[in-house]
Amino acid sequence: MAKSNDFQFSFIKKFWYFLFGGTIFVFLMFFLATIGGFGDMPEVEDLENPKNALSSEIIGDDGNLLGTFYLENRINTQHKDIAPCVFNALEATEDVRFRKHSGVDIRGTIRAVAALGADGGASTLTQQLSENLFYRFKKPSNKFLMILQKFKEWVISVRLERRYTKDEIITMYLNTVPFSGISFGIEAASKEFFNKKPIDLNIEEAAVLIGMLKANHRYNPKFNPDKSLSRRNTVLEQMNKYGFLTDDSTTLLKSKPIVLNYRSAEMDGLAPYFKFYLGEYLKPWCKEHGVDLYRSGLKIYTSINPKLQQFAENAVKSHMPKLQNQFYKSWGKEKPWRYVTNYGVIPGFIENALKRTERWKGLEEQLGDDSAKILAELKKPIRMTVFSWQGDKDTVMSVYDSMAYIKKILHAGFIAVEPETGHVKAWVGGVNHKYFKYDHVNRNARRQVGSTFKPIVYATAIDINQVTPCTEYPRERTVFFSGGEEWSPRNADGKSGGVWTMSKGLALSDNLITAQIMKSLGEDAPEIVVKFAERVGIEEGRIPKVPSICLGTMELSPFEMASAYSAFANNGLWIEPTFLLRIEDKDGNILEEFNNPKTDQVLSSEKAYMIFRMLENVVNGGTGSRLRGADFAIEGHVAGKTGTTQGSADGWFMGLTKNLVCATWVGADDPTVRIRGGLIGQGSAMALPIYGYFMKSAMADKTSGVSTDPLDAPDGFDQSLLNCTKRKPKDEEESSPNDLGN
Repeated sequence: MAKSNDFQFSFIKKFWYFLFGGTIFVFLMFFLATIGGFGDMPEVEDLENPKNALSSEIIGDDGNLLGTFYLENRINTQHKDIAPCVFNALEATEDVRFRKHSGVDIRGTIRAVAALGADGGASTLTQQLSENLFYRFKKPSNKFLMILQKFKEWVISVRLERRYTKDEIITMYLNTVPFSGISFGIEAASKEFFNKKPIDLNIEEAAVLIGMLKANHRYNPKFNPDKSLSRRNTVLEQMNKYGFLTDDSTTLLKSKPIVLNYRSAEMDGLAPYFKFYLGEYLKPWCKEHGVDLYRSGLKIYTSINPKLQQFAENAVKSHMPKLQNQFYKSWGKEKPWRYVTNYGVIPGFIENALKRTERWKGLEEQLGDDSAKILAELKKPIRMTVFSWQGDKDTVMSVYDSMAYIKKILHAGFIAVEPETGHVKAWVGGVNHKYFKYDHVNRNARRQVGSTFKPIVYATAIDINQVTPCTEYPRERTVFFSGGEEWSPRNADGKSGGVWTMSKGLALSDNLITAQIMKSLGEDAPEIVVKFAERVGIEEGRIPKVPSICLGTMELSPFEMASAYSAFANNGLWIEPTFLLRIEDKDGNILEEFNNPKTDQVLSSEKAYMIFRMLENVVNGGTGSRLRGADFAIEGHVAGKTGTTQGSADGWFMGLTKNLVCATWVGADDPTVRIRGGLIGQGSAMALPIYGYFMKSAMADKTSGVSTDPLDAPDGFDQSLLNCTKRKPKDEEESSPNDLGN
């Protein structure tokens, strides 16, 4: 009996020792964790301003998000901007006692310890938030260190609970938790999987996203739809269990399929070429201001109009597959890389292209400088995925053949500028940013411009010589002497004769009339024209001062061409195109505003008006008259100018209304790849349709802001200066617009 009492006393004594000792141990661990005994702890400032990587937002002119720059695709959102069902699903699934504990759930911890973790852990949302916010605490390598980590999390959790309300804590959690490999936070996840704002999520969508938190790849609805559906239904059952859903609602919602509206965060929405260019453009600014574009949560306000941007991207997608098919049919099995002089095939074209690749250089290191061996290796078929207008194409092809395939792909560039402000409204740098990174719009993307340069020659003559659209010139060959050489242009159809007005010469893109106008500027004509071109935004020194520039033999970019033409629609006032309006920090404080573009009154309003009206004639019966045809049926006051280069390597179309100037370029990446003559080798067939589709969409949408109202005439302008109607000379020869080198 005594032994039994001794045993009981001993047990009770040990129990109290254990309990008292355990309590002391826990308090000691808390104390050590609090003072940093287990490593650095966040300061109060860290808790108030946790240093997580925040995506910088690119914002369009309507205030909506265009895209983001991110390491972690994360944008903070506020509690009021998240649907209540998201919070309900999260609490029911992750921490049903969230509203009752103070950061550490003692009851849950005791339960977890007693069951040795069999019934799950006891980590609260606040503890998980502490780990998300201060991720410098790496995952422990052993169980002892894991215990120390838990104490740190408990201390941070208690501190968080003291400083923030429950609504603030659960919102911070949803802003920091990863939902996929690169999407962090409910804002990014809602956009990626449902293309919605968090406030617009319904119950079943919220359950899908919250279900992903257990294992975001395993339960990803895009890649593992069956597992995601099962997990979603588990979340719905949890919501029902804890009173957030009725039995009937749960049954109904579980019967629904998952309906995604997936928008890859990597594609990141509209204007991918513009986004990349903007990122490069901002690097010096970020360095100067000591901010990280990918981590600082900047708000970058741009002039891009999302609606017009979408119309422009859709226009490229509508036209380019058709043109690509025409290109393939016109060449058949023949090679399109040709000399412009005799149209002969360029020998070794693909081999030379391959020699410039990293693949070739890598094989040189392995096989030595033996071109035959390297080519043999590159002609071996392998599995690959290539671009096609029908989507990604999985195929078996050699690297050699894939290079030939890529070289035949046609590309496009399109930019729209508001002439009154210089604001860039749309920017499409290519046909597919995933496969083709080169941006065909920016200042450095220069290609031969052809006849789109002629209005700059006309404008110079109207300004210097005081001529008018009805001034006549003989349609005959003109000889120029430059650098000891003779140059005399002709029309593509070889026709000449008669006397034409400036207006008609521009409408039908006649080379002989343009040359006559250039000649009328005197011996210094090239220098005079270049000076005017540089005043409307073309880089100084880019244009050679030779007579042939009157036909557009120089290389310029769509950005520069849109810049130059904008003065014609803005009373002769040139405003430098800009796309950046202001930059704010993550708290909305303005860091810098960009509202002082360069300007230059390059023409009087009367002279600019005359040029615009002449360009209207290009569309009304000239080389751009296809805009009025059945394909597009564009009505109203629209001006334009076509352009085609030698050998049909480049097709251009400039489109103007009173409040929007657009430049469109089409061609292959390599300018020696030719668009085979005939109708498809003209700017009116290569580039004009993109503008046509764009304008068709803009005109159908009454809220687009694009106007085809007449350009306002300057006060007191004499409209008779534009009326060139008179008896046609008997010796004048007519030419179809499509016959000319336009």
